[in-house]
Amino acid sequence: MALIHCDFFSEALGLQCAMYVVLPQATVAQIGLTGVAGRGKHKTLYLLHGLSDDHTIWLRRTSIERYAAERGLAVVMPAAHRSYYTDMVHGYKYFTHISQEIPALARQFFPLSEARADNFVAGLSMGGYGAFKIAMTYPERYAAAASLSGALDPPVIAMKTMPERKPEFENVFGPLDKVSGTENDVFHLATQLAGRDRKDWPALYQCCGTEDFLIEDNRRYRDHLKKVGLPAVYEEGPGVHDWAYWDKMIQRVLAWLPVGKG
Repeated sequence: MALIHCDFFSEALGLQCAMYVVLPQATVAQIGLTGVAGRGKHKTLYLLHGLSDDHTIWLRRTSIERYAAERGLAVVMPAAHRSYYTDMVHGYKYFTHISQEIPALARQFFPLSEARADNFVAGLSMGGYGAFKIAMTYPERYAAAASLSGALDPPVIAMKTMPERKPEFENVFGPLDKVSGTENDVFHLATQLAGRDRKDWPALYQCCGTEDFLIEDNRRYRDHLKKVGLPAVYEEGPGVHDWAYWDKMIQRVLAWLPVGKG
């Protein structure tokens, strides 16, 4: 695999930004690794980080480079800081940056496919929320989306689970009692998506550890998907909100994605 760190200027944010990109490389000479790379433009996973992390975290805490190598999959890992992948009320337009600017720049820099069938988005915690939000807002762009221990209901988290973070969340979303039914409500986005033609539905994968503080929120989201009629793979099992769980589950996500194994 080729690993590239990109520093670039974001027109959407008016800031210098960064992302890591892992590109497939056909090789048999690397010790302990066999990489594959198909001809033409690469299938791509946009992989999103959580609230306390940055674009480096998946590389530092998991073996995502090795996992992707055997599938010939490109992985784009952008920095979103503590934005909740949202065009912030008091801050920057991070949803625009991540959902529109990052794919356009990544394809400008590297040979990445634009085809819907070749594009996927996944993330952990805050990034799980971001992954579902992006895929459900732009289902015509993504064939699949995965949420690992997703922080899928920010108002509930801020008002009930972590009230000390309420001021920070209000800087992102504005009044938290006004989020329901908006473009920042992934429950609402799921309901909207269910009203579209079935061919527009991305495949959905959701998982959470049974000892995770977000398990009840994830179960509510699972039940909501069932209620509105959106099919999804849901898995829960032993695990907390940590990298031991996410390193295991990202492998399950990659095995679930419609990407062949070399």
